Amino acid sequence: MNFLVYSINYAPELTGIGKYNGEMCPWLADAGDTVHVVTAPPYYPEWKIHNGFNAYSFQSSKQHDVVVHRCPLYVPEKPTTIKRILHLSSFAASSAWRLFSLWKQKPDVVFVVEPTLFCVPAALLFCKLRGSKAVLHIQDYEVDAMLGLGMAGKSAGFIGRLAYGVESWLMKRFDKVSSISFSMLEKAKQKGVAAERLMFFPNWADTGFVTPEVDGSRIREAWGYKASDRIVLYAGNMGAKQGLELVIDAAQRFADQPDVKFVMVGSGAYVDTLKAIAAEKNLPNVDFKPLQAWEDVPAMLAMADVHLVVQKKGAADAVLPSKLTNILSAGGFAVVTAEPETELGRLATEYSGIYTCVEPENLDAFCTGLSVELERSNGTNMVARRYAEQNLDKNAILARFRQELLTLTGKY
Repeated sequence: MNFLVYSINYAPELTGIGKYNGEMCPWLADAGDTVHVVTAPPYYPEWKIHNGFNAYSFQSSKQHDVVVHRCPLYVPEKPTTIKRILHLSSFAASSAWRLFSLWKQKPDVVFVVEPTLFCVPAALLFCKLRGSKAVLHIQDYEVDAMLGLGMAGKSAGFIGRLAYGVESWLMKRFDKVSSISFSMLEKAKQKGVAAERLMFFPNWADTGFVTPEVDGSRIREAWGYKASDRIVLYAGNMGAKQGLELVIDAAQRFADQPDVKFVMVGSGAYVDTLKAIAAEKNLPNVDFKPLQAWEDVPAMLAMADVHLVVQKKGAADAVLPSKLTNILSAGGFAVVTAEPETELGRLATEYSGIYTCVEPENLDAFCTGLSVELERSNGTNMVARRYAEQNLDKNAILARFRQELLTLTGKY
């Protein structure tokens, strides 16, 4: 199979969409497929182009038998709604040229990852002219995330109707639409995609690498924590959509328990703001650490007594946080902010003990849930680990995905 991935994010980004694309493509290449990627220079979650890459030039290279074509884009240091639109538009414009330059590759499948929806028109035109199958994979509902978080401001009514109309029209023109949760697939159906065109393609965990057996004492000691300290860990992107001020406020509530340490690992557009809030509150129980290399992630997860998955209201079904898969694989205890009717809320109900689910943006509920998880965090959360083994195994998910694509293209 000749497979072309069209996505703004790719390895060596350590988190989010780039991480999953960077694992999927070499896996498909190892399975015997020809894989090309049209992407941008790595910039996420720091919102800064990584060293060794150029934001203003086209570059191509071969990595793990995958041919990677990087295209110029604008990366704002502090993304606002307008700057984010310019950022996405700049990639859509430059990458469309690169996409059509791969005409002779004759891809069987063009796999477009949302975000960004801005790339969809060029991808659909290419597939129509080239005869390729068009697959849209939704990691984040871009329009829902923007409007659900109020990023469009007072004009959201008109902008919302326009954006949803365009989104629906585009989505219905793909041969397949996949997403990472059943609730997100249901949302695609509500947006007009026929049920027979939907495909479940969840994010995965490397359950053989991220395991409960990993020893986290090395990182705990290196970061200056005692064995008796109870570590509350948030690890991942720090952006506006998470509502991470909640963690700082909770740390203030727990200030009278000096053995409870709040550790925030990662980077993003909001990290400096969070640091300023913590400094203003003079909280010695809050520490910030940079993103860790992938080989250190299992030990970092093992170090924590309780993990945090934090989002604002309205975001939980627009974005299913990828960080949760590794927490479950590690057998971690977690507090997750999500409404009961969302995918995360239903998962907590169906698999009692997998994590504590609390109302988003509710400090009292969050602190109560945190106290519950601190009390039960002794050893391994086997409910979480068993769920990961049965539902999140990387090889099983990718093998099933590849088989569906082979069926779609008639190569099976």
